[in-house]
Amino acid sequence: MALYYPPVAFHFRVDFLGLSTGDLDASFQKVSGINSQLGSFEHQEGGENRFKHRLPDVPSFGNLVMERGVFKDSELISWFRDSLETFLFNPLDIIVSLLDEEHNPLESWQFYQAYPVKWEIGSFDAKANEIAIETIELSYQYFNRLN
Repeated sequence: MALYYPPVAFHFRVDFLGLSTGDLDASFQKVSGINSQLGSFEHQEGGENRFKHRLPDVPSFGNLVMERGVFKDSELISWFRDSLETFLFNPLDIIVSLLDEEHNPLESWQFYQAYPVKWEIGSFDAKANEIAIETIELSYQYFNRLN
């Protein structure tokens, strides 16, 4: 029986489809928010007083949150600024891929019609020995697993 080693969570890639970001511009130290939840609703049936039917509803998705060091002259930040400052929304599809040791995708998730909803710069602290971090939060219609 072959041994199975779960993939490491620190080797991943983010691709913004339709945006000419370089490898550095699309490099992130953390990606989170890949989740979905199926809602439900209750329906009272006429004549049935013992219980209410619980039926599935449409799924909901959390925001995709990405963190990285502050990057100067970023095509990605220009896209964010267009959305957040001038309200020129240009939704993009985004693919997040978990990579193997040879940099090939093990699993990938595609997020459809993503657009920025929040951009945050971490605090500046003269007593800390840390790099400046920016956090980017994206909303999207839905996602699916590609592999």
